[in-house]
Formats: sequence, structure tokens, C-alpha cells
Amino acid sequence: MKTNLLTLLKQTSDFVVIDKPAGLNFHTEEGESQKSPGVVVQLKQQLQVKDLYPVHRLDKMTSGLLLFALNLETANHFRQLFENKQIEKYYLAIATDKPKKKQGWVKGDMEPARRGSWKLCKSMENPAITQFISQSVQPKERAFLLKPHTGKTHQLRVALKSLGAPISGDSRYQNSEEAKQEQRGYLHAYALQFELKGETFNLTCPPTTGERFMSEAFQNTLASWQTPWALSWPVNKRI
Repeated sequence: MKTNLLTLLKQTSDFVVIDKPAGLNFHTEEGESQKSPGVVVQLKQQLQVKDLYPVHRLDKMTSGLLLFALNLETANHFRQLFENKQIEKYYLAIATDKPKKKQGWVKGDMEPARRGSWKLCKSMENPAITQFISQSVQPKERAFLLKPHTGKTHQLRVALKSLGAPISGDSRYQNSEEAKQEQRGYLHAYALQFELKGETFNLTCPPTTGERFMSEAFQNTLASWQTPWALSWPVNKRI
């Protein structure tokens, strides 16, 4: 099966960063008549490498920065950085409902719900932790800049759902009829910051698809978020 080439944003001898398209699954999917190659298979073929080491992942609906190690030593280093919370990740999202609060933290344990969904609980035994700020884009549309401090399944999607502002186009957590009207799910992995071998890498990748992301109003908002690691984030009393 012929596939479009993935966009390479940064490549060294140790790692590669791509811009994952929205709608592309991380792993190969089994369709009714044929397999649909996932991003891992496609990237291995494109780079013509035998080994590729995923160190984090993105949901199918999510676009943006995706990091892969090219050797086992680097993969182990990245995993250690993630465990020590030394890799900063930032995401963009759009919602059309008014959130319960405009900035702050979403914290709580996550438990499985029905049909593969998750829900946020009030308990704090092993909580999902998300920091966020937001800005009004236009009437009935708000942009979110999200900074996850943990890496739970569906964490950001559930966080915004818990705020009363599910991500636009998220068929799992937004009202299904509203989600169907959207071009895509509006969640995008926007920025990464990490250090490797004494060098600091600051990577950003603006979204390139979706009429809400491409609107002039959203682009004006994004202009104030060019360096998310340098922004004034809500102070946390205690994680």
C-alpha cells in the first residue's frame, strides 16, 4: 500500500521527531479488507531502518510532535527522562463549551469507563496531572495550551471533559452529533523541550490541518504561545 511520506522535523544520529498527521493510528490497524499501516511501520519504511524505538505515543486523533529513538541507549535515556519528568510536552486544543475555569490544574486518578473510555476521579492515589492556560479565540470557541505532568491514557481528553469543555471533534468525549460536524479532533502535540548529551532541544510544531486551527483568530492566539516553556504558568500549591 502506498502511503504519504511523514514530515520529519528533526533528525540526528540518536533520534527523530516527526509531525504525526491527525487520523493516523500509532500501530497498524486491521481493516475489513486490508491492513492500514500505523505510524511506526510507515516511519521505519521511510527511514529504511531496522530498529525504531517509540518512547511515547499519540492517540489516533492527535496530530503533532512524536519522538522516536534510533538506538537502544537513547531509548533508555529518553525513558529515564520521562520517568524523572525531565521532558516537557505541550499540547494545543480547542473546545466550544465554556470551561469551569480558564487556567489552573486538573488532578485526579483515572479509571476505565464504558467502551474504552476513561473517567477522572476525586481520589489522588496515582493521579493524572495536567496544567493548563486558555484564551478565548472567538465567541463559543476557546484555545487551550496544556502541559501534562503525567502520561496517562486519554489524559488530556479526559481533563478537558472534566472541565466541562471536551475537545472539539473528539468523538469519544464530546457529544457525538457535535463531534461529527468537525473536520478532526482538535488536539495537537505542539512543543517538546528536553536535554540530550548536554544539548537542549526546544521543538515546536504548529498544527497544519483543521479549519479551527487554521483560522486567523486561532493563529493570533497561537502567536502569544510561541515559546510555551517561557510562559507564566499557574502556580501549583502541591503536586
